[in-house]
Amino acid sequence: MAAMTEHPYDTLTPELVMEAVESRGLLCDARLLALNSYENRVYQVGIEEGEPLIAKFYRPERWSRAQIEEEHSFARELAEADISVVAPLQFDGESIGEYAGFSFALFPRRGGHAPELDNPDNQLVLGRTVGRMHAVGKARDFAHRLTLTPERWMQESYQFVAEHCVPADLRTAYVTLAEDLAVRVEEQYTPINTQRCHGDCHVGNILWRDETAHFVDLDDCVMAPAVQDLWMFLSGDRHQQLAQLDELLAGYEEFCEFDPGELKFIEALRTMRMVHYAAWLGRRWSDPAFPKSFPWFGDARYWSSHILELREQLAAFDDAPLALHPQY
Repeated sequence: MAAMTEHPYDTLTPELVMEAVESRGLLCDARLLALNSYENRVYQVGIEEGEPLIAKFYRPERWSRAQIEEEHSFARELAEADISVVAPLQFDGESIGEYAGFSFALFPRRGGHAPELDNPDNQLVLGRTVGRMHAVGKARDFAHRLTLTPERWMQESYQFVAEHCVPADLRTAYVTLAEDLAVRVEEQYTPINTQRCHGDCHVGNILWRDETAHFVDLDDCVMAPAVQDLWMFLSGDRHQQLAQLDELLAGYEEFCEFDPGELKFIEALRTMRMVHYAAWLGRRWSDPAFPKSFPWFGDARYWSSHILELREQLAAFDDAPLALHPQY
């Protein structure tokens, strides 16, 4: 895979970042720190006589303005319900800024660390927070954001990988396996109800501080079944996951009812995430940051390992899905 030498983000210089922030009526103090983000570009920006802010520059042509507005509106709804979500700041009633071809937003800075998923108290708090988020999320549907579907997350992803990414000598093995997985996903993933979800609830998007889980980055908010915002909190062997699930749902159901039938979607959701992640790397390869940060992506060893993981995932579909404690 060949990487392009030019990309829209090449024009996003430190000077342009500060000019964009100052276009919102603020004064930068020239302190600028690039934060760990690949899909978008995110910076901590020092502000004269104020606390630093977080500036997020959206990847050009990824989301429409209407889709970004729905993300911001959902974040504000959650924050107004006193849920610990970091919502964008508004300037003259607008949270989206436009500067030099970039859409951007400013957020208050929040500190914290990742939650401990093997800590029952942490799981209980995570469940309560997601339950409160979903109680708000069920109030209405997104009109412009995506719905999590196998067609987009699984089929389009593996077809892109097969055509553009996987080495030729491994293509047949990959395609055969991906097609088998796609069938299993279609069979297992049959949601009746979807709702507004965070969509990307991994520990990197949660800042734990003062026994509170602060959720950040709704960039992937989506219409999906409720379990999409829960399954990534489960780790370890089956016994450990069941114990975690008990705590998670004990907190969740204080605020929102959970359909236990959605637990059978977990392996399908995991499979779609694995395949979609590989496709995401391939689709972003024209961004010079990706070859620098993920040099192993073009290595045959990566693809051999990826295919092995997918084979293990295919076997996981034959295991019984997680089941709730009888109290549920």
